[in-house]
Amino acid sequence: MTEQTPPSWPGERFGLPDDGPRSVARFGRRLGGIAIDWAIAYGLSWLFFREKDGTANPWVTLAVFAVLTLLFELFFNASMGHLALRMRVVPIRGGALAPWRPLVRTLLLCLAIPALIWDRDQRGLHDRVAGTVLVRV
Repeated sequence: MTEQTPPSWPGERFGLPDDGPRSVARFGRRLGGIAIDWAIAYGLSWLFFREKDGTANPWVTLAVFAVLTLLFELFFNASMGHLALRMRVVPIRGGALAPWRPLVRTLLLCLAIPALIWDRDQRGLHDRVAGTVLVRV
């Protein structure tokens, strides 16, 4: 594949396989992972920081989501939802995941819009800025 030729599958230009372990995690798996993470954050927010009307505060839920995502990515290279659905966050250039990458990735993910802007490798803007890719395990 040359720079002019479009990739045949997401991650091909990074040397990642089309399917199986180390392939780019596709939309359904990513959506499931974030749904699991958000459900856990919502549950903890509702359980410990419930409003007087019995609902979870959305800002507290977002903060819980951010803290859990950051801590799990720092220590396990994956959020709880990623782990449940067998995914990992890895740097594009290989090697260890430097601490600044999960921090940048989590902050941008909390803004929501960067996660909705994808490139041809199905990486959200938050992954592009952090120099990471979400792969299957």
